[in-house]
Amino acid sequence: MVREQRLDPEVEVLWDDFHAEVNVPSEQLRQWLLTRGSGEEAFSPNPDLDLPEPGRQILAVLRKRKVDLTPEDIEVMREAVERIRELTAAKPSRGNADDEWRHSLLDLGHDVLVER
Repeated sequence: MVREQRLDPEVEVLWDDFHAEVNVPSEQLRQWLLTRGSGEEAFSPNPDLDLPEPGRQILAVLRKRKVDLTPEDIEVMREAVERIRELTAAKPSRGNADDEWRHSLLDLGHDVLVER
């Protein structure tokens, strides 16, 4: 018999908020981060370790089940939600055409072109 672990209600809400704000599938985020982090230097044998932060941490959380979250994961989720909301609230005058702004959000796993 499998027992469900009870999570703090705040973590439940944060989990939902995180998955609403991080709207890029994990494999698409990984590909984006690999592109952003490639630069001129070669990747190590484990390319996920070379991914830019905080994207690598966000990707790690996306790959977890809710019951497997660590306190560090919860902080990553909290910071990602906060940063995505700050950036979307500060939408530049050029809007979605502003590549720097849009790329900053993509680095966090949020694509402004995805319909909610």
